[in-house]
Amino acid sequence: MRKARVSVNDERLQVSSEVLRAVAHPLRMKILEFIDRNDEINVNKIYNTLGLEQSITSQHLRILRLADIVTTQRDGKYIHYSINYDKLGSTVDSVQHFLEVSKTTAG
Repeated sequence: MRKARVSVNDERLQVSSEVLRAVAHPLRMKILEFIDRNDEINVNKIYNTLGLEQSITSQHLRILRLADIVTTQRDGKYIHYSINYDKLGSTVDSVQHFLEVSKTTAG
């Protein structure tokens, strides 16, 4: 029996995989939830409110920035973070598409 061929956009799935890896850490999820509740927040408020060390917070925010999950905006000496909802939405869409294609070819 020959397996059906799955048509997957490898590039979109690769990007989605990187986003999911970046999000898949309890502390980064906590940081993202905090940013989401505040729409836009500066790094000082993040680490002070969550009780984290500044260096640890910066390391995790760097990973989120590199994955394009958060965006930054400088206001004087403060950097404000917000969530890139378009990127997260695109990731969800890619994963859903992959699951739908996989389901139809498996059945």
